[in-house]
Amino acid sequence: MTTTEIQQIKQRFGIIGNSPLLNREIEKALLVAPTELTVLITGESGVGKEVFPQIIHQNSVRKHGAYIAVNCGAIPEGTIDSELFGHEKGSFTGALAERKGYFEVADKGTIFLDEVGELPLATQVRLLRVLEYGEFIKVGSSKVQKTDVRIVAATNIDLLRTIRSGKFRNDLYFRLNTVSINMPSLRDRRDDIYLLFRKFAVDFAEKYRMPAIQLTDDAREALNKYRWPGNIRELKNITERMSIFEQEREISAERLKPYFSTPDLELLPAIIGSADHERSFANEREILYQVLFDMRRDINELKKLASAENIAYPLSDRYTPGMKPNYSDIRPEENEPAQYADEVPDDSEPEVIQASEYVPQQPDSPVSLEEVEREMISKALDRNNGRRRNAARDLKISERTLYRKIKEYGLE
Repeated sequence: MTTTEIQQIKQRFGIIGNSPLLNREIEKALLVAPTELTVLITGESGVGKEVFPQIIHQNSVRKHGAYIAVNCGAIPEGTIDSELFGHEKGSFTGALAERKGYFEVADKGTIFLDEVGELPLATQVRLLRVLEYGEFIKVGSSKVQKTDVRIVAATNIDLLRTIRSGKFRNDLYFRLNTVSINMPSLRDRRDDIYLLFRKFAVDFAEKYRMPAIQLTDDAREALNKYRWPGNIRELKNITERMSIFEQEREISAERLKPYFSTPDLELLPAIIGSADHERSFANEREILYQVLFDMRRDINELKKLASAENIAYPLSDRYTPGMKPNYSDIRPEENEPAQYADEVPDDSEPEVIQASEYVPQQPDSPVSLEEVEREMISKALDRNNGRRRNAARDLKISERTLYRKIKEYGLE
């Protein structure tokens, strides 16, 4: 496949970018198009998967036949069989007439099943029969009908994980995945980000009849550093909003960053959905669990310090007549049951504990959970010199929760 042929396809279907990853997938689509193989397109949401079924259809022998795109996730489970395979009159409430399904209408053509991972298991069985035997049965009918349809499917979820959870059929996955096309994310196409931005900026300038927005050097750098979790769709939306709302047509990094879904670039996770990102707490119960865990860890550290001090200075050496004994120095006998059998080593991973699992030692005077929480937040702010973002990160809670707690406890 020559570079000229790939460029012609890009111009024809409005594809912007020169990424080798993108070019490789376009070449793969052109090679598989003349065949009858089933294709599975994978990639994150917003990367532009919907253009590849059109490339395959328009470069196949079926290009004069029907092309139907079906969003499987947008059709209710109760009606999806009727939409795909049709139904007979009176087969269910509301079936006032016979209806042809997509597989009947698209005979000799191509069907694009977007979000195929959202199909119910019963519908997956029907689809497998179409793939293996080219036949289907309408809802409410017993008559087997033939269809000659090529299927191109797409998904933004990990189907192998869905298979392990029992929500997707293993045999259907391998039948759909005869040829796989994997669309790269926008963060894997860094050199294409600014090209796409310029294209969108010009398009929206023409649409709204205003000068096209431009970026300063620092804004362009910020544009490239951002992770783009929403991929091309997010870039397009941001460009449109800036084209409408910004009075100055040259955008600086300071003006650009508020449009990002996560403005602080330095705090973005290395991998979307990482463990640190998932541990962003949002309610009082979660912060309470974290506070209790930190308290238990502090107690364990104090125990170790006290134990080391007892070894260096035995209790008998530190006690003098008339002196009130400090019973906290007395360690349990070796034959006594361990009071802290569930200690967490310093190098272990933090565990999520339930409030009922932790029973702290009784203090001399009762301390409310609100006081404990207030003290932990106050200490975290002191450690971080009042920087709330860093304090929230130390406490493993969201900044919104921390701001609310600071206001609630008068720590402003």
